[in-house]
Amino acid sequence: MVVTSMDKSNNENWCVYVLKCRNDFLYIGLTNNIDRRLKEHERGTGSKFVRSHRPFELVKTIPCKNATQARSLEYNLKKLKRSRKIEVLNLGIEAVKR
Repeated sequence: MVVTSMDKSNNENWCVYVLKCRNDFLYIGLTNNIDRRLKEHERGTGSKFVRSHRPFELVKTIPCKNATQARSLEYNLKKLKRSRKIEVLNLGIEAVKR
C-alpha cells in the first residue's frame, strides 16, 4: 500500500459549529471545512433539519484538534438540554432568544 500526503482540508481544521435556525432552534454539527458545509446547508443538502428550518445563521464555531475530538464534543453538546447548551456555549440571549 502506498501512502501519499493527505490533503490538509481532510485532516485539519475540524470544528463543531452551531447554527441558529428559524424559530430559534439550535443545530449542532461538525466539519473539517466550514465554508463547504455552510454552502451545503444553503443548498439544502447539508441536513434535513436545517433544510426544514431555514433560514439559519452561524452563531459559534469551536476548533478541535481532530475528528475524534469534534465527534466527542458534538455528541456531548447534543445530549444537553437547550438552556445548558446556551450556557456552556456562552451564547448571548439575543443570539438564541425564543
